[in-house]
Amino acid sequence: MKLFALSDLHLDYKINHDALAAIPEYPDDWLVLGGDICTGYEDLRYALTILSKRFSRLLWVPGNHDLWSRIGGIRGKGEEKYWKLIGICREFGVLTPEDPYPLWNGEGGAHYLVPLFLLYDYSFRPGHIPTEQAVEWANESGIMCTDEYLLDPSPHESRIAWCHERCEYSEERIRKISGETPLVLINHFPLREDLVRLVRIPRFSIWCGTRRTESWHMQFNASVVISGHLHIRSTNYRADVRFEEVSLGYPKNWNQRRGIAHYLRQILPSPDPRY
Repeated sequence: MKLFALSDLHLDYKINHDALAAIPEYPDDWLVLGGDICTGYEDLRYALTILSKRFSRLLWVPGNHDLWSRIGGIRGKGEEKYWKLIGICREFGVLTPEDPYPLWNGEGGAHYLVPLFLLYDYSFRPGHIPTEQAVEWANESGIMCTDEYLLDPSPHESRIAWCHERCEYSEERIRKISGETPLVLINHFPLREDLVRLVRIPRFSIWCGTRRTESWHMQFNASVVISGHLHIRSTNYRADVRFEEVSLGYPKNWNQRRGIAHYLRQILPSPDPRY
């Protein structure tokens, strides 16, 4: 019984959409879906229909693309869309950031699995740039995230306000389970700024997380931290905690000849014999 993770399936791309059907069965294993599965409700149902039959259990967290509205006739925006996505997940028995955190007792030992929805607050930026100038600063280098047009924070005043509310909500919940049992923290966006290494588009960092989570891996006794969003698969360590970026990405980011299953990242047990 193993725990795998994969994010950024981006099923809006036909290549990714069609490739998902070929993923083999892992009847004893669990799969974490780390966000950016698709933008539409029916594509999410398509993904969960397939994956719920191939894996024993699924966990899901939203990414920014999952929350997009104002395109393709999507009804629901902001928190309203988020809860519609939660509803679809519950149709398939998929665990979400709104469900009790499950206790993993498979290979790798007992861990609480902690799905999170935290967003970003533009704090991944140089200290001399004020928050209110962060988007302008990024745009000076020709960078603008589509979220600025399609990710509506309603009913919240801003994405920053939504992010801070989610951080407070999640901290309160994690404290109730935090103890000797290690955690697997799961979020679409990286929890640490130093893991956002975007050589070609460095100023895109402002849309990649929040400094409020910088020390969560130590504060909450994490063993592994899972994220996506960057489309740069990697394994890193901070304070002996393993950070896994588990993106598939757009068709240009992965080799279709290998199939999607090749990009599943094993989380538990640790593939690193040192841990």
